[in-house]
Amino acid sequence: MLAVVLGLISGLSWGVADFLGGIASRRAAVLTVVALSQTVGLTLALVALAVLRPAVPPASEIAFAASAGICGVIGLVAFYRAMSVGSISLIAPISALGALVPLSVDLIAGRTPGPLPLLGMLVALGGAALAGRAPGPASRRGVGLALVAALGFGAFFALLAEGAESSALWGLAAARGGSAPLAVLVAVLVAGGGLAAMSRRTLLLVVASGALDAAANLLFAAGSQRGLVSVVAVLGSLYPVVTVALAASLLHERLGRLQAVGAVVALVGVAMIAAG
Repeated sequence: MLAVVLGLISGLSWGVADFLGGIASRRAAVLTVVALSQTVGLTLALVALAVLRPAVPPASEIAFAASAGICGVIGLVAFYRAMSVGSISLIAPISALGALVPLSVDLIAGRTPGPLPLLGMLVALGGAALAGRAPGPASRRGVGLALVAALGFGAFFALLAEGAESSALWGLAAARGGSAPLAVLVAVLVAGGGLAAMSRRTLLLVVASGALDAAANLLFAAGSQRGLVSVVAVLGSLYPVVTVALAASLLHERLGRLQAVGAVVALVGVAMIAAG
């Protein structure tokens, strides 16, 4: 039960973080937003390590977690870029399909979640296809990037679960240790930094997004220690419910009827996977 709670709370935290990050990406360079948010997460993780001083895990786990961070930052760049050019209400549900990656890993390893999650896979895929292709007023720009984000997030889920077996906090720190330097390097080389051009309000959005994202990562890592990784991952992948709700209420985004149905069906599929 604790794994379920941690998964759901991580989804809530990711949902708010992604909404804030998506808004910031419309006001500043995407690479700069990602680099700063990852640096915030790394800083918080290092402070927590210095205070709590948990035992150092095996090097193999640190390597898995660092690899997770690299995959995660690739997914995050694609995700924020997709939200900066497209509709948040459409991009978020498609990116949630990353939950299918750890589910597939569990199936290959013989850890079968059950018939309901398997049916949920088909439902989620069908909903994403409908949301991405149906005509309507919402822009379908960024759908390809949303799929890249889904793969990045899915790999992140699977790898972080391996990297956080001994310590969720070390898993977070190693993941950010892999993602933050890479994000900063790319931002400097491609975007030239960009912090000077960022307004104070946008900076606050990015810092809040980075802190919430780090918290969600930690909650997911802790949940994966206590339950089936695929289940915790899909519960965390319910974040689009929060992101879409915030986009609808604060940005007044509207989807076409079929697009809205597709987005809902995709989320229903994710919920079916979690319920199994």
